[in-house]
Amino acid sequence: MKIVCIGRNYVEHIQELNNDIPDEPVIFIKPDTALLRNNAPFFIPDFTSDVHHEVELVVKIKKMGKCIPAQFSKDYYDEISLGIDFTARDVQSALKAKGLPWEKAKGFDSSAVIAPFISIEGLNLTDLNFRLEKNGEVVQRGNTQQMIHKIDEIIAHVSQYFTLKIGDYIYTGTPAGVGSVKSTDRLVGFIENQEMFNFLVG
Repeated sequence: MKIVCIGRNYVEHIQELNNDIPDEPVIFIKPDTALLRNNAPFFIPDFTSDVHHEVELVVKIKKMGKCIPAQFSKDYYDEISLGIDFTARDVQSALKAKGLPWEKAKGFDSSAVIAPFISIEGLNLTDLNFRLEKNGEVVQRGNTQQMIHKIDEIIAHVSQYFTLKIGDYIYTGTPAGVGSVKSTDRLVGFIENQEMFNFLVG
């Protein structure tokens, strides 16, 4: 399986990092060794001193597809989850300044938190709320209405470049409010009012 991530998909997040609004979805990949499951603790790597949380809705692909028309994208998933794209922001900034790829800052071990998937039945994916709490305080709050590129559009776009296979994950971008984590922080994520993950930063 592969983990496909979408960057710069919420205007306020783009603005908080002083980036330009892209004309099309920004795509990057994480290896499967990035996955962090089952509320396991996240340990900050030694190579960074500034890891940021980026909470995201995640879609799981249920059948293989390539060059999928957007109007048929809904046939390729029936479950979503909530995840965190942990980012070594200091490493990313140094790489960006040199015009280099982001993988070391984005794809390191345990950088892709994932909660158990839930059925989309009964959910309004065009108006879905999610949030991240850090130590009991809401630090990120998003709604799918805020997405520049919607879920079906993302699937169609990604499939033009990469064949999507059963079990692939697509992280759909983060809203504003990203920030640093430190040891002993507790991170709790919700889709609407359903708790999706709850774990400690080690």
